[in-house]
Amino acid sequence: MVEPAFDVVCVGEAMVELADTGAGRGFGQGGDALNTALHLARSGWRTGFLTALGNDPFSQDLRTGWVAEGLDVSLVLAHPTRAVGLYAIRTDGDGERSFHYWRDASAARDMFALPGMAAAVALAEAARVLVFSLISLAILPVEGRRALLDLAARVRARGGLVAFDGNYRPRLWSSAGEAASWRDAAIARADIGFPTLQDEDDISPTTLEACASHWQRLGCQEVIVKLGARGCRLPDGTILPPPQVVRPVDTSGAGDAFNAGYLAARLQGLAPRDCGLAGHRLAAAVVQQAGAIPQLDRAAYAPLAPATRA
Repeated sequence: MVEPAFDVVCVGEAMVELADTGAGRGFGQGGDALNTALHLARSGWRTGFLTALGNDPFSQDLRTGWVAEGLDVSLVLAHPTRAVGLYAIRTDGDGERSFHYWRDASAARDMFALPGMAAAVALAEAARVLVFSLISLAILPVEGRRALLDLAARVRARGGLVAFDGNYRPRLWSSAGEAASWRDAAIARADIGFPTLQDEDDISPTTLEACASHWQRLGCQEVIVKLGARGCRLPDGTILPPPQVVRPVDTSGAGDAFNAGYLAARLQGLAPRDCGLAGHRLAAAVVQQAGAIPQLDRAAYAPLAPATRA
């Protein structure tokens, strides 16, 4: 049997990040699916990012940086007229952040309409794991959302796993009801679910157990509910607190790092508890630095690496 070219393919939008650096403002990068993809690539997993960039200088800088990080860019399409999106982060004294976006005309919104997408999808559907989020769906037009859900179904049909994060940004949706409808359609195509309890409650008032039950009832059996500083609820109902208490500098990419740590451990064949601990440790390393995807010491990724390939 031919081994898939990708261990993981993440689908979503990349954005230029304008954030506090401690010495004023600086440029970075971010996007929930991108953050997860970069952590997995740094850990040594064969990771592709399915997206679209523009032909602007920022887009070129992003692509060059991803190659240097080990992220496969063969699934990154180029939009002929649109540019990459931009967002700014304001961080308070507790490390909590607020976001401001300029993304209405971003290249990624049109990714599924670009000529090269059919070939990219054919490669992506052979991945061991497909990762996307509610934000991945939110930025797309209806036709693009359907295409992404179809891709998820094809990955599962070929024996791969689908991981879905219920990352909710109200401003990206016309209503909470619209978000809930697309969220539920994605849950039904997912094997591994990463809801955040606060996001779920923002869409529709819920409780921890009701949230987990809802996702499982729709067909996603491995549900890990993220609880912020409290940790997470594992699929068996156990609450797993973070193994260490840290003072956060910036929580921007915490959830995305958790997902990456969990999935890396999952690809290693570890049990959910060990996967959750791996996610907590990577998230703890990330929140102690500024930016959604800060540079981390190689030691942070060493436990997440795959075994040496034959």
